[in-house]
Amino acid sequence: MNRGKPCCAAEATRRIRQISVGGTTVGLSMLEEIFEDVAGADLSRDTDIRRELIRQVKVYNYVSTPAEEIYADAVFAEYQQEMKKNGNN
Repeated sequence: MNRGKPCCAAEATRRIRQISVGGTTVGLSMLEEIFEDVAGADLSRDTDIRRELIRQVKVYNYVSTPAEEIYADAVFAEYQQEMKKNGNN
């Protein structure tokens, strides 16, 4: 995963995607790139996909340990929607 540092604040803002996590809207950085990376990782089991998604999300975003499960659920659901939208599922 090679994600260059954003050149400016505007570029950093473009890399933030809002999703619902436990009923609260949060902005997660680099989510599009993470989805692309995980989709190309040849992972077949949902548990492996979910684990890799949250691992990568935590590289670019702060996720507290108590909130990991709820974030993982939300990011995985968003990932599944994205894959269906793109015809990858």
